[in-house]
Amino acid sequence: GDGETQERDINSDWERTDAKPVNRPGEQGKFEFEEYSRAILAKIVKKCGTRTYWTDWSRAVADIAQKHIIRITTAIENAGSEAEAAFERFLTEIRDDLNDSITRAEAIEMLAQHLITRPVFEALFESYAFADQNPVSRALEGVLSVLDREHIEKESKDLESFYANVRMRAGGLSDASAKQRIIRELYEKFFAAAFPALVKRMGIVYTPVEIVDFIIHSVEDVLQDTFGQSISDEGVHVIDPFTGTGTFITRLLQSGLIKPQDMARKFAHEIHANEIILLAYYIAAINIEAVFHDQMSQTDSEAAYQPFPGICLTDTFQLYEKDDLASEVMVDNSGRRTRQKALPIQVIIGNPPYSVGQKSENDNAANVAYPALDGRISDTYAARSNAKLAKGLYDSYVRAVRWATDRLNGRRGVVAFVTNAGWVDAATADGMRKTLADEFTRIDVFHLRGNGRTSGERCRREGHPIFAANGGRGGSLTPVSIVILTKKPDHTGPTAIRFHDVGDYLTRDEKLKRVDAFKSLNGITQAGQWRTITPDAHGDWLSQRDDSFNAFIPMGIKDGGGMALFDVFSLGVVTARDAWAVNASRAGLLSNIGAMIASYEGERARLAALGRTFANSDARNTFVDSFVTDDPRKISWSRALKADLGRNKPLTFDAAKAVRCSYRPFTPQWLYFDRQLNEMVYQMPRIFPAPGLENRVIAVPGRCMSHNFSALTVSNIPDLNLAPNMGGYQCFPRYIYTATDPDAGRINDLFSDQARAPTYVRTDAITDAGLKHF
Repeated sequence: GDGETQERDINSDWERTDAKPVNRPGEQGKFEFEEYSRAILAKIVKKCGTRTYWTDWSRAVADIAQKHIIRITTAIENAGSEAEAAFERFLTEIRDDLNDSITRAEAIEMLAQHLITRPVFEALFESYAFADQNPVSRALEGVLSVLDREHIEKESKDLESFYANVRMRAGGLSDASAKQRIIRELYEKFFAAAFPALVKRMGIVYTPVEIVDFIIHSVEDVLQDTFGQSISDEGVHVIDPFTGTGTFITRLLQSGLIKPQDMARKFAHEIHANEIILLAYYIAAINIEAVFHDQMSQTDSEAAYQPFPGICLTDTFQLYEKDDLASEVMVDNSGRRTRQKALPIQVIIGNPPYSVGQKSENDNAANVAYPALDGRISDTYAARSNAKLAKGLYDSYVRAVRWATDRLNGRRGVVAFVTNAGWVDAATADGMRKTLADEFTRIDVFHLRGNGRTSGERCRREGHPIFAANGGRGGSLTPVSIVILTKKPDHTGPTAIRFHDVGDYLTRDEKLKRVDAFKSLNGITQAGQWRTITPDAHGDWLSQRDDSFNAFIPMGIKDGGGMALFDVFSLGVVTARDAWAVNASRAGLLSNIGAMIASYEGERARLAALGRTFANSDARNTFVDSFVTDDPRKISWSRALKADLGRNKPLTFDAAKAVRCSYRPFTPQWLYFDRQLNEMVYQMPRIFPAPGLENRVIAVPGRCMSHNFSALTVSNIPDLNLAPNMGGYQCFPRYIYTATDPDAGRINDLFSDQARAPTYVRTDAITDAGLKHF
């Protein structure tokens, strides 16, 4: 009921004893030498008493990062100083190269990341002068040189043992793939511990190499089969617009698909990558450069190290929001961005971020808006959709598909992504499916399942999520699909849509083995396992509807017009703060709400004391985001409550607002029913306006439910998620109540301290036409 996704370990459902057996006939336990050697080594180290885990170092990194942030913040606080001027120039350029939403705090974070990670790269790749040659690294060094660099770097000395450990681990590694594993571990540990909000906002996940290789080889299949080309050919430009740590590009260089004689040309001119996060950009650049050097050294032992000119530090979406890319601080980076925009990209590969928005306002990790790109979504995917709610169409991965389609700019090419699979069958994505079927010649979908937001038998059939961590446990609960979109402008006839499902009850490793066994799209073709999809008129691909359903009378029509059974219907209440606003005890509820209101009023007084004025509501909201406490033990923020705070709107405590609610089936609770402290009340004030006024509602689940249909009848205010994982409940009431006194609830006059009790007229919610029909 709080509007937040509940993350959990799906294995509690998936690994129950009644799950399908995972042992395979004829298989015998294999002696894994590597696993045994690791175990023995760990035991030896433990006996010696010097065991070092990078998890421990990640906590040190997080601590030092915060100290750097404090030092840099202090250094630039002196208004009019050289340090402050240098930082302001840097902030202006970062906002230009990335996006205007970059805050001062985020720019300071970038400088802290650079300070911490430069010694890591020097330790990993001692023979490469990465920090001196990379344009972004040079630009940041220029900014830091103006600050009190020596004083700032003192904090990093606490990490000298960590850097020594990196040098030790890297010292015996000669091949790039082994160093890639170390880079991956550093990347994951650093982000998880030091900058967790960044992970939430950017939807950072690491793509398994089996999926990366499948996508790369599938692109080669399409180029050869459809266009008679190879990815190695001159003029075939490839881009990974969300490159992360550069896995797609490094695996492309290692794939054998690029001929040795073409390698230098592809690396220097025809392979491109974008990354928005500084640390990931650094890791991707040096990762790609190291792999390229390794490839060139196989034929020329004297091959010199070369920086990768195709990578840009940029927000891929923002890059196409404007034309002016000039820069003073990061001139080389801006030049790369300008060159990239002019290129005829033919292949787009990668793993777009999965992020529709923050789960809670306490995260302060909202996504950025892109007016031009979102306008394209509005004009295409949303315009062709029959769904009323279109928020999911502005998820980052949907934006990525829209951006990639437009980036091909009508020319022939291939878009190959691993994405959230929700678009394949979601009711809200019907317009997206219709549009894709019009814009592409062929669509191939390899569905990898893994929807962790289900339970019971459905959850076990979904199997482990592909992006799960720890051998299949936890991680992202999002279903995943590999989608290959092919565009051939001179094609005639309907779009060919092919679909393959990975199968039921599979672990993460079993799914990846199946991906690896197919190798590419052609592997599925050779196995004869494609299912041909013919979309229906509604844009449905998988669960196609029966049009005879339209002959039934609707229970309700939101916008009026036409015969329906009920005049009014409403979703259940969304508090956005169930832990505060719902309780089994009335006294406990009032105690919690009283404490939260006190915290809110304290923040309101603190903000008012600043006497700040703002140019507009956006500026005010941005400031409030960075100003308020995000301690969930004191208050649970929501978008609306932050807006009230910005408008200096008070919150008052009223014990009479504690009412009974139907929180879960047959589980009545106490609810603090208040428009300010309930994020969405919908039509409930007309259905349950006051205690003692009788009503009953029939509650039915939404169309996005993950279980079989069921209906409930309740006589108290229902929660939106009356039963979990049912897509929210729509509630159809027996009666509607209308207030007869517009001044109800207000103080009568100067001499009265009591508000008049409101009075209501009750009418039937069942329509005359509906009653007559039955």
